[in-house]
Amino acid sequence: MSALALGLMGLAWAAGSAAQDAPWRAPLLEDLRRVARIEAEAHGLALGVHVRDLQSGAAVNWGGKRRWYLASMVKVPIAIAVLQAVDEGRVTLDTPLTVRADDYVDGAGRTNRTPVGKALSVRFLLEQMIIHSDNTASDMLIGLAGLSAVNALVQRQVGDGLEPITTLGEVRRQVYGRLTPQAEHLSGASLLSIHRERGDDARLQRVAQITGVPTPQFRQRSLAKAWQDYYAEGLNSGRLDAYGDLLAQLNRGELLSARSTAHLRALMERVVTGPRRLRAGLPADVRLAHKTGTQRERTCDGGVARLPAAGRGAAPAREVLIVACVAGAAPRAQAERAIAQSAAAVCRAGLLHHGAPHASDCLSPPQSASARAAPARDADAAAASGPAAGAADEE
Repeated sequence: MSALALGLMGLAWAAGSAAQDAPWRAPLLEDLRRVARIEAEAHGLALGVHVRDLQSGAAVNWGGKRRWYLASMVKVPIAIAVLQAVDEGRVTLDTPLTVRADDYVDGAGRTNRTPVGKALSVRFLLEQMIIHSDNTASDMLIGLAGLSAVNALVQRQVGDGLEPITTLGEVRRQVYGRLTPQAEHLSGASLLSIHRERGDDARLQRVAQITGVPTPQFRQRSLAKAWQDYYAEGLNSGRLDAYGDLLAQLNRGELLSARSTAHLRALMERVVTGPRRLRAGLPADVRLAHKTGTQRERTCDGGVARLPAAGRGAAPAREVLIVACVAGAAPRAQAERAIAQSAAAVCRAGLLHHGAPHASDCLSPPQSASARAAPARDADAAAASGPAAGAADEE
């Protein structure tokens, strides 16, 4: 091996070693351990977090190497696949897509209130999907790019780090199909009709009315259990560090043209969903380009936090990638507070204050008598305690 090659290997090893020796890593991991313990003991919530300094590559995982249900965070790879088609000249942002009856999916946004036959531009649908987490817009864009293209993109960029992505309508059909096979092909209008019912019992009755199968004949009579069985299949799930890899590649401009990268980043900075998640735990002057994900007993948020530039036209002083997910039956507001505390832990460790830990504008840490009394555990002991208490994955 040449001296040059040996030298490059030495530089790479030194850079990796320096990244993993970053002084903020140990206090951040300890802070995340405390947050996860409090959430597990007080609320029965499991917390997963991946944090990465995009300049040095240094990273911390608390359960970030486990598989988590990502919910609508899968809309970022969908957007990337669509914008790749734009970059290749196959479509434009002004290409119209016509709303079809089967496109309708319950959820936020304006698209599921748009009449059948109306044309909507790719630009509008991207805005609705990313900013408002519109499921109907998402499925229309999947129809444009092709589900195989979305999954090929994910496989190419992060391998088996993310599981297969499906349409958002298919998520519902998979869940309701666990009640009765007759629900596996529900129309878009039927999905909206079921969602309009309030409470599980009413929704079960609505599924029975639509399918003509009485609830006593359902093979699964609990919607909660149907959702848990669906989550166990692993669809639309992935490791948080792998999702972080995809965001890092997007941030470096490796997936899209400069114009399309800037377009998607701007959309992610305008996200209005989940204001009490990562955004609530960050200092006010930190910009956040992110995407939330929300489903029954599953709450996520992931993106890139950017410090303000040091001066006019200067590059951001630091960019930090944060991906966090929470699983459990506690109220969503509590799950959102856990994610906010994950972002606040990044602040308290000094990553967002030029190395000054515990800056005054960081959110105060949660307090618990049991957490204060508990000694710190190593990564193996934390992992052995099981998902309810979280698991620390050192990199």
